[in-house]
Amino acid sequence: MSIDLIIQIVTATSAVLMIVAILLQQRGASLGAGFGSSGELYTTRRGFDKNLYEATIILAVIFVLSILTSLFLPALV
Repeated sequence: MSIDLIIQIVTATSAVLMIVAILLQQRGASLGAGFGSSGELYTTRRGFDKNLYEATIILAVIFVLSILTSLFLPALV
């Protein structure tokens, strides 16, 4: 396996997992939120919601780093 293939696999996997993590998050996105009056109070994240939020950030960082690595890899080799 070449390093290029490994980076492509990491990029695709982190992208799919990030999409799933974003879709699993629950935030007040009802119809009223689109017009500026969501009617919900802001609460702090706890438990699974906090872990999912942090995992989403980590996946986003991995995704961006893998793309940057694939961009600069031909210059390094």
